[in-house]
Amino acid sequence: MNLVPEAAVEPVSFDDLVASSGRRLLRLALMLSGSLHTAEDLVQTVLVRAYRHWDRVAAADRPEAYLRRMVVNEFLSWRRRMTSREVPVAELGDVPGVEDASTRQAQRDAMWRLLALLPRQQRAVLVLRYYEDLPDAEIAALLGCSPSTVRSNAARALASLRSGVPGLDTDTEALP
Repeated sequence: MNLVPEAAVEPVSFDDLVASSGRRLLRLALMLSGSLHTAEDLVQTVLVRAYRHWDRVAAADRPEAYLRRMVVNEFLSWRRRMTSREVPVAELGDVPGVEDASTRQAQRDAMWRLLALLPRQQRAVLVLRYYEDLPDAEIAALLGCSPSTVRSNAARALASLRSGVPGLDTDTEALP
């Protein structure tokens, strides 16, 4: 007979969870939104909500996954939209004739612009699939849809990206 009580699992504190997963949440929000400032606002909004209901978040089996889902849900339903979809660009006087590192940056910027044109659900599917490396079933659970909806959203998003980039092969290696 064991008279020693089992060790109680201490709930994770809000500060500890933010310290351990805050940067990961910010990277996820950045991949979803495409803007560091928007990503910071998104994560801040989620953390404020999580703090208000910390007892519910801490009681979850995986609080970090709970926060990740909150970030995705907040991104998908966010009402703060930019009033203009214009992307400010500095006027360049001289364009170098030899291909250099700026070409790669220009391609990356073009890909960000294409991703920004995708509907939020499709962009979320691509980010969760290729950046977070989640399987379709987990993405479906996170987004509250079926795995076949995840696959169809991914196929439509990839088709849109391919049509927007001339000369892009059918491989998905060109994704960021």
